[in-house]
Amino acid sequence: MMTEIRERTIVRRGGKIEISAPDLTEGTEVEVLVLVDNDMDATEYILSTEANRKYMEEALEELKHPEKFIPVDIENL
Repeated sequence: MMTEIRERTIVRRGGKIEISAPDLTEGTEVEVLVLVDNDMDATEYILSTEANRKYMEEALEELKHPEKFIPVDIENL
């Protein structure tokens, strides 16, 4: 049976990670999975690939031409 112990910690100098699991007995074999929270904001994510960057650049160019916009009356949707 697998038991999960979840603990948040901070990477220390030299890339060291310390966790504490006092409920485990010495010598117990464990598997450790490290998940990194990148805190990537939406803009960074959108610009993270060349294809996305190109798409966004094209969309920004289109904003310079409001005559191409199609007006929408939200009240009548």
